[in-house]
Amino acid sequence: MYTSNLNNLILNSDSYKTSHWVQYPAGSEYLSSYIEARGGDYDVVFFGLQAFIKEYLSTPITHQDIDEAETVIHAHGLTFNRAGWERLVDKHGGYLPLRIEAMPEGSIVPVSNVVCQITNTDPDFYWLPSYIETALLRAIWYPSTVASVSHYCKGVIRRALEKSADNSESLIFRLHDFGSRGASSHESVALGSLAHLVNFAGTDSMTALVAASRWYQMGNDMPAFSIPAAEHSTMTAWGRDGETAAFANMIKQFGGEDKAFSVVSDSYDLWNAIDNIWGDALKDDVKNMGGTLVIRPDSGEPTKVVREALERLAVKFGTTLNSKGYKVLPDYVRIIQGDGISPQSLSKIIDVVMNAGFSAENITFGMGGGLLQQVNRDTMNWAMKASAICIDGIWKDIYKDPVTSHSKRSKKGRLALIKDDNGQIKTIKTDDLNADTDSLLRDVYVDGKLLIEDSLTSIRERAGW
Repeated sequence: MYTSNLNNLILNSDSYKTSHWVQYPAGSEYLSSYIEARGGDYDVVFFGLQAFIKEYLSTPITHQDIDEAETVIHAHGLTFNRAGWERLVDKHGGYLPLRIEAMPEGSIVPVSNVVCQITNTDPDFYWLPSYIETALLRAIWYPSTVASVSHYCKGVIRRALEKSADNSESLIFRLHDFGSRGASSHESVALGSLAHLVNFAGTDSMTALVAASRWYQMGNDMPAFSIPAAEHSTMTAWGRDGETAAFANMIKQFGGEDKAFSVVSDSYDLWNAIDNIWGDALKDDVKNMGGTLVIRPDSGEPTKVVREALERLAVKFGTTLNSKGYKVLPDYVRIIQGDGISPQSLSKIIDVVMNAGFSAENITFGMGGGLLQQVNRDTMNWAMKASAICIDGIWKDIYKDPVTSHSKRSKKGRLALIKDDNGQIKTIKTDDLNADTDSLLRDVYVDGKLLIEDSLTSIRERAGW
């Protein structure tokens, strides 16, 4: 029988990696590889490396892991570097003899720049940097992509508030994470939802709260918040004829001074809910409850639905003009749009709302699949490539430059990340560093030890919280 241990790091790789140790040139001693996002529509917000190191590189590989891996890999039809892994356990106590340097998490850089670089520290393990590519690249591309998408959305919302609202104090609550049920796994939620919290403080993914405590020093601080909210099952349980009673019950249960709650209102007829229930039968209750009712449409074409909902609410509850000349609903009623939200649709909704004369402060967004699941490695063209090798004591550049695809051309040499004289971030070779210029990459992990540990709070500050 072969292992069923998902925590065996040796098996956390692609099958073809198991034969690479005999494919390098004789005399190979050190290999240097780097990770970058090669393209895409978003600046890179680097995030997730610390979580990976804590979860996967802080536990040593054991002889039992080696035995289990050998059984699986041989049965799988491949060769296995048993001597190499045994040497790693005997010589290094099972910890990986690697140097991982990276930009500080939460830092923002343009695409096509190195964000992480990996080199072995013991010449016996020249094959190791490439062996962990599968796990390491995956650990970086996914949360970094989610953080980058979230940061882009934050910029869109910030600019809208600056143009149409009296202040932007509510910015960090304007995009709520609805993605937990649509993510591919529990760990995807932990990483992706936590990545969103680099930029915002609203989530319905409680897994992210656990992850923030587990990996980013937030055990004594609450990193995000939510409010009571209805779903269709709780509203339709009252029946169509009982919709008014269902809404009234929400006010009774959750209304109050400085409280907020959300009610999905399109189970049958959103316009009837706004015009005749919220805006008529329960109007006085909404006005006098002391808190904020957040009405949630959940169907239809978002730009049309949100605009019409605002216009109907304006008729029923009135508006005021703020200092920027935009209409604002009373504080006790707002809208949250959580259906069909992506970075692109969010921008379109905001444009339509503001073109109709309404301030962006009237609406909050919830994003699910568009935030956590509708991203992949190609969203920002993430890749990890070897760029330098030391053979018999001599370093030389290595790279790929396929004639069929210039976009897949890789970088050469051991790399550094710098800010040039014009303040622009760029990637250069380490050999080209000036004596008075330090690389922005910093040692994070060396030979089994996490050297720098950041809190989510400090990461947020770097990301422009």
